[in-house]
Amino acid sequence: MRTGPAQRPVADLPVTRLRWAISLFFALDGFVFAGWVVRIPAIKQQIDASAGALGLALLGLSAGTVATMLMTGRLCRRFGVTRVTIVTATVLSLSIILPPLARSPLELGLFLLVFGAGYGGLNVAFNAAAVDLAETIRRPILPSFHAAYSAGALAGAGIGGLLAPHLGPSPHMLLLSLIGLAVTLGAGRVLVTSGLPTGAGTRPGTTDPTPRAPLSPRTRRLIAVCGLITLCTAFGEGAMADWGSLHLSTDLGTGPGTAAAGYALFALLMTVSRMSGTWLLERLGESPVLIAGGLLAATGMLVAALTPELWLVFLGYALTGVGLANVFPTAVGRAGALGGPHGVVVASTLGHSGILLGPPAIGFLAEAFGLPRAMTTIAALAAAAALLGELTRRARKTAHHSPA
Repeated sequence: MRTGPAQRPVADLPVTRLRWAISLFFALDGFVFAGWVVRIPAIKQQIDASAGALGLALLGLSAGTVATMLMTGRLCRRFGVTRVTIVTATVLSLSIILPPLARSPLELGLFLLVFGAGYGGLNVAFNAAAVDLAETIRRPILPSFHAAYSAGALAGAGIGGLLAPHLGPSPHMLLLSLIGLAVTLGAGRVLVTSGLPTGAGTRPGTTDPTPRAPLSPRTRRLIAVCGLITLCTAFGEGAMADWGSLHLSTDLGTGPGTAAAGYALFALLMTVSRMSGTWLLERLGESPVLIAGGLLAATGMLVAALTPELWLVFLGYALTGVGLANVFPTAVGRAGALGGPHGVVVASTLGHSGILLGPPAIGFLAEAFGLPRAMTTIAALAAAAALLGELTRRARKTAHHSPA
């Protein structure tokens, strides 16, 4: 077990306060990002951008997210996860006011580069903080934090949808910024005063990095497998966000309300399932959750993509949400336990690559083969995640029976 800078016993840690504080950072991330997403159409109209120009501008968000993720693990080792979490949350909260100020696609892309830096850095930092706390108290609590992210995203999208007809993008983003700064101040103070345990590789009571034992090739391979699991499942989550409603409206001819309800059901069941993720992991273990979750999502997506019956599509979306819910946080937690901040960086970066790749990949495939067949790739990758989960189970079993 890794110990924190003050070497405090677990019994002395305000675990409940720390869990709430870290959960607030997760919820803030989802809330702010969803608030931005619902205003994309208005900002597109404001800068008079074509679909292609907007796509190029959105690459700024992707570039800022991935680039910052790759360096955040090193920053966590140098300065500690608490400081990095607070700084990146502040950057996220301040940078959200920039996109509505853009007057051209180029300006929007540059502003999104900064916003993506805050978003990507915070994702790695709060996952590292969550892994450290989970390792310290020896409980698989990561799904509860990701449930907070999903709940924040649902709230951000819902409030954004209500405000959109009455409030322009600039005042809306300013409101999000003020909320973000308030949450960062309150939750950050708890992290600082409560003594968050950290596996950031620092000496007790200092910020000087200590040499960390090199990861073995086998450990690096296992971390890479965990990263591939997050990529496979995040591909489905990202694709469902952009194409789930469109499948209902285009292929089944439903109205906009029914189409939106289908994706809302998927997102809601994912959130609720993550709330029970700790309970499942404590009773079943990591490998069964990874394998069963992947298989359930694959089954649900095949049903949703290939059936012409509306109720079966809704059932398929529900099964997909339940199946995908706990695979991502379980894989990130396993990678963090194996490799500390480095493991979190690998799993988170590959996972967000899946979120970024999913929507355009489905779009290209839909043009060639039709949307229903294109969406079966979500099922294929979910099944691949289950297979990779089985490989990690066998690897851990082999390591357990191998001589030291």
